[in-house]
Amino acid sequence: MASIISCDSLTKTYGIRPLFTNISFGIDDGDRVGLIGPNGAGKSTLLQIIAGIEHADEGNVVCRRGCVVAYAAQKDEFEEGLTVKDILNAALKDCQIDEEEKQIRVSVICGKAGFKNTGQMATELSGGWKKRLALAAGFVREPELLLLDEPTNHLDIEGIIWLEEMLRETKSASIIVSHDRYLLERAMTRIIEISTLYPDGYYGVSGVYSDFLMKRDEFMQNQISYQSALQAQVRQEVAWLQRGARARTTKAKGRIEDAMELISELGDVKDRNNQQRKADINFSASGRRTKKLMKLKNIKKSFAGITVLKNVDYEIDSGMRIGLLGQNGSGKTTLLRMITGELPQDEGDIWRADDLKIVYFRQHRDSIDPTLTLRQALSPTGDQVEFRGSYMHVVTWAKKFLFTPEQLPLPVGELSGGERARIHISHLVRQPADILILDEPTNDLDIPSLEVLEDSLANFPGTLILVTHDRYMLDKLSSVLWALDESGNISEYADFSQWERAQTNKPELKKEEKVRVNTRQKKLTWAEQRELESIESVILEAEEEAARLEASLIEPEIYSDHRLLNETQNKMMTAQEKVRKLYERWEELENKA
Repeated sequence: MASIISCDSLTKTYGIRPLFTNISFGIDDGDRVGLIGPNGAGKSTLLQIIAGIEHADEGNVVCRRGCVVAYAAQKDEFEEGLTVKDILNAALKDCQIDEEEKQIRVSVICGKAGFKNTGQMATELSGGWKKRLALAAGFVREPELLLLDEPTNHLDIEGIIWLEEMLRETKSASIIVSHDRYLLERAMTRIIEISTLYPDGYYGVSGVYSDFLMKRDEFMQNQISYQSALQAQVRQEVAWLQRGARARTTKAKGRIEDAMELISELGDVKDRNNQQRKADINFSASGRRTKKLMKLKNIKKSFAGITVLKNVDYEIDSGMRIGLLGQNGSGKTTLLRMITGELPQDEGDIWRADDLKIVYFRQHRDSIDPTLTLRQALSPTGDQVEFRGSYMHVVTWAKKFLFTPEQLPLPVGELSGGERARIHISHLVRQPADILILDEPTNDLDIPSLEVLEDSLANFPGTLILVTHDRYMLDKLSSVLWALDESGNISEYADFSQWERAQTNKPELKKEEKVRVNTRQKKLTWAEQRELESIESVILEAEEEAARLEASLIEPEIYSDHRLLNETQNKMMTAQEKVRKLYERWEELENKA
């Protein structure tokens, strides 16, 4: 495979803090690289350096001549007054293709991404659809290298599955910063982790995420063994030094220098191995013994005449682990707020057990005053933190959530999003709960923090209601899934795989059929299904444009101007060709369905 880009000895420092040092790797045609690492490791900065937005302090990025690169940042920001179509056309501005090809690309990507109204203002889109638009603006360029920074942020699960399929279908190589472990498992061909855990500052493995985990575990075990071997060597050298060996000869001086180097290297290895600690997150249950906690009877809720929820008829018992699924805007947060009592239902009844304790971790969390120090944010009342009836010093409490004593004087505003999320979790774990509700708790958390959060939730003895687009977490923690549809109904599923089959209209497979499923002919993918659902409206829009141009040919100001007449005729023929190709694509999708 031919090389697309080469990163040689990249180093970047902010202030006195090094983000990464001497990182070197290359990207070849067809590579799909998952870039992972703890919060603050410099993943986004590295992506921006490759995109040419940032500059490295040292090292070089060498790109293949004429290489087309597309970059989508974490935050999706669009100028006021621009439509969906404007954004996609702007993404093609510097691409060396003719106008006809541009229009076809825009129409096709709108169909695949599910944009039925290309005239909608980009700033009016929801967070999930803004993210889709930003990603579509990258895909429409058909780049040789696609750079995506946390592309699953704000996407619902259907959107994430669409992204996976787009990544597998595109010919572009890609580097993707993500903490979505299913995306890393299903769509990547290489994993690179940036971390000071490694002697070189990073560690890369060819394969999917599970391959990376196995190889990384081997590496860490070898590093621990290496530490033991070094310790044995250092003990011998220290014993020799303590015997008072005289450094009169060149040979003795050399041995002393070697001993000092061994001691220094042992210190480095110990530091790296000690970094393998994880956050200590433990949620508290109230100790309630009653089984029945809540009953929802024929609940209905509407906003501005639009039904968001209807026929909600469920019991919530002690120990239940409910995963809540649904598209963005389907009513998940509305249901959670009715469960907590913050929002009244329009119809139906909600019964709650006496003195029911509900702890709610919100998706849009109340912001912490950025001027507070970390110490004040973790312990507003002083240096002692009360937890489960006993007290501990704020330094000890900070370490449970992976903060160092040196960080305590820092303003909260200087911390990363993941670090601020851990502050919120530190407040949450101090509240005993019968029902623990987590609305998108994974936002901004790195993979090590996610793993600790999952372990803690798995050990939480109370009732859990979980809203997340992290499919790995859903599968690991949920015993039942409630899926909200666009009509406001809730359907129940045993696990994520059953829900996924239902969305693609696949029948439930018998055990003996599962081994044959991969040999069956594939039907429409998720992206193609989206494209088919919206292609009629795309064709209608294209036909209207072609008809408008044809009708304008008889207008006097155009008909009498030879130059303008030729220009309009060319536009009309381009529009008609676009319609023809869209009909061909429609027929292709219909035949495949």
